Amino acid sequence: MPIEIRPVRSNEFFPWHAVYTGYGEFYETPLHDEKAVLVWSWIIDPANEVECLVAVDEHDEVVGLAHFREFARPLAGNRGIYLDDLYVLPEKRKQGIASALIEGVADVGRARGASIVRWITAKDNETARSLYKNVAEKTQWVTYDKAL
Repeated sequence: MPIEIRPVRSNEFFPWHAVYTGYGEFYETPLHDEKAVLVWSWIIDPANEVECLVAVDEHDEVVGLAHFREFARPLAGNRGIYLDDLYVLPEKRKQGIASALIEGVADVGRARGASIVRWITAKDNETARSLYKNVAEKTQWVTYDKAL
């Protein structure tokens, strides 16, 4: 099945929403309409840092997505790309789509002179981790969150 990785189009709210809803359900975080509209407004606003690549099949149907943004790396003296969300519809998995989305984000980073693509995943997400160990290096860093 041929897959194309490209920026999401401004008229693709509903196809994007269908895939992003699946991502929210996977992490048991419902994607309420208000939140979806807010995130979409970030994506389609060129002044906002959040961007989105989508994977589309031969029928131009959105089957996966990657949300990402640039970040500063002060100690390294350069910039990186942070991959916030990566999701492929369950029925489309095991076809290289997630790897292609990661590589698409890496291509954006290379074009912008970024030095790294970075992301996190849940410790118990063994399926994702089995892919990630083949496309990136697991770091020594432990992540913390402080609620505000």
